[in-house]
Amino acid sequence: MRELLSELRAWHEAGTPFALATVVSVRGSAPRAPGAMMAVTADGAVAGSVSGGCVEGAVYEVAGEVLATGDPQLQSYGITDDEAFGVGLTCGGTIDILVAPYVAAADRGWLRDVGETVARGEPVAVATVLPDGARASARRVVRADRAEGSLGDEGLDAAVTDDARGLLAQGATGRQWYGIHGERRMQDVSVFIQTYAPPPRMIVFGAIDHAAATARIGSFLGYRVTVCDARPAFATRERFPTADEVVRAWPHTYLSDTDVDERTVLCVLTHDPKFDVPLLVAALRTPAAYIGVMGSRRTHRDRLARLREEGVGEADLARLASPVGLDLGARTPEETAVSIAAEIIQHRWGGTGRPLGELSGAIHHHDRR
Repeated sequence: MRELLSELRAWHEAGTPFALATVVSVRGSAPRAPGAMMAVTADGAVAGSVSGGCVEGAVYEVAGEVLATGDPQLQSYGITDDEAFGVGLTCGGTIDILVAPYVAAADRGWLRDVGETVARGEPVAVATVLPDGARASARRVVRADRAEGSLGDEGLDAAVTDDARGLLAQGATGRQWYGIHGERRMQDVSVFIQTYAPPPRMIVFGAIDHAAATARIGSFLGYRVTVCDARPAFATRERFPTADEVVRAWPHTYLSDTDVDERTVLCVLTHDPKFDVPLLVAALRTPAAYIGVMGSRRTHRDRLARLREEGVGEADLARLASPVGLDLGARTPEETAVSIAAEIIQHRWGGTGRPLGELSGAIHHHDRR
């Protein structure tokens, strides 16, 4: 939603009223996750999407009503047998969408401030009380070191602030329920917490053609991509124009000195023992979400033996996705990059990696982490 934020900031600065529709919860299979947004201005301009086309027309009409009345609405969209040819989600799920009006004079610049925070790469969360609870539309902006605005109760503010920071750490967005004073396991007040965490990192080791293709698809997926290689002739900006940074350093040295968290993915494409064995020893000490390692099955067996000699245990070795990627029959660097990206997505969301046509049940699993 970062691209949409810049457009919303421009509308806000121009004093253009708009209604913002946000997916706040999902039940069953749905095409977009919580946090997906669509904005509609008073003169009918549209930006963003909440369902990939299933319910945008209906949300557009609600946005017009919200702009006319100034009152937010919480709408649910799903599909039943009676609605099969009407408004609904053809994938069979249900989504709840908050449609709220935004007027520059009334919103006191909070959207501008949030947009500027996101542009600086700093984490921030926006908590909004939904219309089906008390203190509807009250808002609290939560950062790592402070919070602004109130939801109407000190206890509720404290509980929501804690949860918002927890969601920021996970890079997750979602709907939470509380008692009127912030009590847990109660459902008097519904709060939607939209987080804007910095993009997760993808670090690609080995400045080869496969790395260039992997860096491109990593950027496409929204990662902040770093390419690292110790060879100056290979680790150049010209060879990796889409990467956010290109680092000339020994891979294990760089990894030991850089930030790696639970959302970081590491793609080790060096397939050279003098590089990848010390690198993998360092990588397995990090909380990285994914460690993919290129090489043949013979190379993989040799690598495991070398890592065991370095004292790496079986539980850590099981973290390695090696040989890297899903079995797509890939041949070119670009096809291999798709295979790697597919495995990263599968690992993140808990997919099977099998053709959807062979499976039954929900297609989208936004609750998997």
